[in-house]
Amino acid sequence: MKLASYRDGSRDGQLVVVSRDLSQAHYASHIAQRLQQVLDDWNFLSPQLQDLSDALNAGRARHAFPFDPAQCMAPLPRAFQVVQAEGYPSLGALKRKAAGDESEGTMAVYQAAGDALLGALDPVQCGNVAFGVDFGASVAVISGDLPQDCAADRALDGVRLLALANGISLRNLAASDGAPSVQSQCGVAFSPVAVTPDELGEAWGRGRVNLPLLCSWNGRKVGMGDAGAAMGTHFGQLLAQLAKTRPVRAGSVVVAGPVSNAGQEKKGQWSWPAGYHSIAEKRAMETVQDGLAATAYMALGDVVRIEMKNAAGQSVFGAIEQEVVALTAD
Repeated sequence: MKLASYRDGSRDGQLVVVSRDLSQAHYASHIAQRLQQVLDDWNFLSPQLQDLSDALNAGRARHAFPFDPAQCMAPLPRAFQVVQAEGYPSLGALKRKAAGDESEGTMAVYQAAGDALLGALDPVQCGNVAFGVDFGASVAVISGDLPQDCAADRALDGVRLLALANGISLRNLAASDGAPSVQSQCGVAFSPVAVTPDELGEAWGRGRVNLPLLCSWNGRKVGMGDAGAAMGTHFGQLLAQLAKTRPVRAGSVVVAGPVSNAGQEKKGQWSWPAGYHSIAEKRAMETVQDGLAATAYMALGDVVRIEMKNAAGQSVFGAIEQEVVALTAD
């Protein structure tokens, strides 16, 4: 099934069930008002939502209405915790190569803010473009409850929903070693809908989403990497790592990305046929190729679009499409 949170004036939105083709929706208020309620009582409430989803997809839902992504908040507008992880070793290796570091490195995992997650069409408000606004096209999971020190396969069973994410960074506010700082994490936006793993069919396997993630910047396609093939640490392993020393509560979000596919070297020349899913990755490519990063970060008016389509060419999660705008007072 596919779930979304419609704007209703509250901080958590109103839960709706969305049809597989993203054309129709139905309020789930007779089952649950908010997505967090469902995550807290998954075994009891999710079968009821599944029945509603089945009726909606079969054209039998009596009060269905046209689905409008513009009305969507993040599927889970507030999360108990959001963790961002570099699940793609090729990205870390590329950054180290650009910096002249030949070490193997370690996977970076860090906490991000979960108090005000953005909807798919919400603008990126920026106080100063000199901060270096960057997008980060990613895949994310929302978990159920997990016990402390659980194994990776147990953690993988705890994946309740998947979504696309745009991890927005202010690269020029990072720490001196390039590590994220509190101020450099501008926010995380999510696709209009979150989906249960079974919606992906065979594309969900080995704890990975094995589909291309399409990323465009100002209308030009810049990334088309496979989100599964190059993922070095799958979602079960990431969740198990999160639960190593403490329980993980339902509604925790793990963002693995940005997606990155390894480059190819031929006769001393490098190429990245899958493109890039963050500007930082593009700048690292340029440094490796030419010794100098040439691509600037985002400017006011720039638009990033992130989407994933299945083998039939249908959008799975709906699209994230965000414009960088000047900060306005509330």
